[in-house]
Amino acid sequence: MEAVKENISSHKYFFLDGFSELGELRPFLFIPFSFMFVVSLFANSLLVYVIVSQRSLHSPMYILIASMACIDLSLPAFFVPHMLLSFLFDWRGISLIGCLVQMYFVHLLGAFQSTLLLWMALDRYFAICTPLHYQEQMALARFLKFVIPSSIRNMFVVLVVVSLAGKLPFCLRNVINHCFCEHMALVELACGSTTINSLVGLISVFSVPVTDFFLITASYTVIFSSVLSSGKSSAKALHTCVTHIVVMTVSLTIVLTAFLSYRVRNGLPAAVRTFFSILYLFFPSCFNPIIYGIRTTEIRQHIINTLRV
Repeated sequence: MEAVKENISSHKYFFLDGFSELGELRPFLFIPFSFMFVVSLFANSLLVYVIVSQRSLHSPMYILIASMACIDLSLPAFFVPHMLLSFLFDWRGISLIGCLVQMYFVHLLGAFQSTLLLWMALDRYFAICTPLHYQEQMALARFLKFVIPSSIRNMFVVLVVVSLAGKLPFCLRNVINHCFCEHMALVELACGSTTINSLVGLISVFSVPVTDFFLITASYTVIFSSVLSSGKSSAKALHTCVTHIVVMTVSLTIVLTAFLSYRVRNGLPAAVRTFFSILYLFFPSCFNPIIYGIRTTEIRQHIINTLRV
């Protein structure tokens, strides 16, 4: 048995073969995805520049929005350029190490997208429910008590998921039916048991985005109850929350759709699963800066002034 095991070699190089079903039409995907990439880079860079350059926007709420823009700016950079090159020049190869590094940063930054929405919900909770203590609660030293534990959670969970994937033997195929190193797309190529990987992947979904979603929902439930029961200026108070809720709803819907597409496979083409997996990472990077720029009056006004110069 030991001799047999020694003869089995595990692949160290893979080919990203997402959207291969499109055949000669595959290169045309470069056009919409490159357009989305340019929009993401421009919109998020502009949002960060406006918030950093305007002293009036240096309050906690806007700093958190700028942090979200930094995440949305960084996330596509780890997989979109390689994906665009594969569409245009058919450059599909990636090493196992490169694949695992890409997987770690893509899933880590994806986790921070939901966690930042949680921090934004906490900011709105302190601003609306405890306005007299808002500056005290949002002071850096105090707010780090929320930031550090959730950051450690994200890094640890993603590290465990990626480490377990890296230990698998890949002795069957070395063609990943995806455009980037998505966790389940790589794991399904393993020739050993992947039960633990699937279980840990499921636990990671519930421990990060699902947990964040329930905490965010609880925060906004308390906020709405406080506004309605106190008779405050509800229109102004609720407006500050609606933008976050819109972003959260869109992000969560896409995440759950992508997650279920890999669990419910009957009759679902591989290209559809690949599309939703890309969408849940890429679409928020384009959507978030636009919705924050349009709905947040102060940011919108400063963006208009900046573009007029």
